[in-house]
Order: sequence, then structure tokens, then C-alpha cells
Amino acid sequence: MDNGGVYSPTTEPQSKPRTCGCTFGRLSRQRLLLKAAQVLLSFLAFILEEIVESCVLCGGLYFFEFISFSATFLSLLIFIVYCTSAYDKVEKARLRTLDFWVTTVVGVLFFVASIVFAATNDKSSVETVAIVFGFLASIGFLADGIHMFMEKRKVKENKSENIGNTQNTPENQPLNNQI
Repeated sequence: MDNGGVYSPTTEPQSKPRTCGCTFGRLSRQRLLLKAAQVLLSFLAFILEEIVESCVLCGGLYFFEFISFSATFLSLLIFIVYCTSAYDKVEKARLRTLDFWVTTVVGVLFFVASIVFAATNDKSSVETVAIVFGFLASIGFLADGIHMFMEKRKVKENKSENIGNTQNTPENQPLNNQI
């Protein structure tokens, strides 16, 4: 007697890894665009700052250089973790917390560095464009930080609404209707 038609395999075949090893499905479309904008804008600010040939008050330029490079590196690193298999190897709650704090702190520091650089620059066109990209990048970082904060707050509100209705859950009901 052949039961081949009745029984089917109980496990799914292992999915084949992507050829490029990259997926964008772990981030919402809005967060994906914000992360890509952070990397691009901070990189452009860094490159434009590197093109500056001379400066009189160089402290603001060097501070902006350090922050723009750090922002590019950290945002690219977090973006890579979200988009590759490294995401499966880290704890999700810690990654979200790290992402929130890195994004927010970098956004604030980038904003401060852009203000300092704007106050100490020599008014060349390259410096002005670098400052504009610095402000745009800081807006991208801060917008992402605010977005993550609002999502976290929404999740906490949903959890607090569900906690109050634990009286009628099946776990609290007797198995038999015996008294």
C-alpha cells in the first residue's frame, strides 16, 4: 500500500541564499529611504569638506570633518547590518536601541558641527555646499530618530492597552466547568 498521495513532506526545503546577500525588507520604505539619505548626505558633506583647499579658522572645519566621517561610517555600518545576514546574528532589541541612540546622537552632533562650520568658514562655495549637506544630513538623522521614537511609543501604548484585558484570557479559565 503506497501512502505517497496522503502524506507530504513536513519541512520546507531550505531557501537558497540571495546571490548578492542583501535584502531591504527589514526596514519600512520610509526608514529605508531615511537610512539611504543619511549615508548619501553625510558622505557628500564629507567629500565636499575634503575638497576645501584652505582655511583661516580650521577648528570648525576639522570638527565637521570628524563628525561627517563618523556619521558616514556609523550610518553605513547600521545600514549594512539591516540589509545583510548580519541582522540574523544580532539581538533585534539591542540593534533597535543602538540604532536609535547612534542616529539621534549623530544627528545632534552633525547639527552642532554644521553650525560651528557655518560660523567659522571662509565663505567659499565648496564650504557653503558642504554646510548645506551637513544640515540636510542632520535633518535626515534627526527625522529618523524621531520616527523611531514615535514607533517605540506607539508599541508601548499598544502593550499597555492589552495588559488591562487579561481577565478573560483562556489561560485564566477553568478547563472544565466544574465548581
